Amino acid sequence: MNGEEVTLQGHPMSRLLDGLRTSLHLTGTKEGCGEGECGACGVTIDGRLVNSCLVPLLQAEGTSIGTIEGVASGEQLHVIQQAFINYGGAQCGICTPGMILAAKALLDRVADPTLEDVRHALAGNLCRCTGYMRIFEAVLAAVKQDGRPGATA
Repeated sequence: MNGEEVTLQGHPMSRLLDGLRTSLHLTGTKEGCGEGECGACGVTIDGRLVNSCLVPLLQAEGTSIGTIEGVASGEQLHVIQQAFINYGGAQCGICTPGMILAAKALLDRVADPTLEDVRHALAGNLCRCTGYMRIFEAVLAAVKQDGRPGATA
């Protein structure tokens, strides 16, 4: 879990989301819809973005799980997190953890994403506050701040 070995006990068919929030107290992962439609519960399993509300605890056994709590390095925010702040991509905060993890998963795969790449990567995340453009701008700005060539919005 976020680079540390942990044991999470629970019913094998209980949701990973519940185990993260109740047993490990990692409350950054949010429950929005509970049906895999909104992306608020996004985490990475072995580097792949998933909706933790759809993952049975058993399926997570022996994997490497990443949550929003593991994105920053100590007090130093990840470039994506800082860009979300700078560009107003984070408003109410419900979708933000899932959006950041989806953006990070994209940047881990694609060195120089286009606006279309960003739109596609974040398509599984719903936001009711920003209208998305600020989020897209934040992700593209993070590319530039990270020393990548970056795309323009």
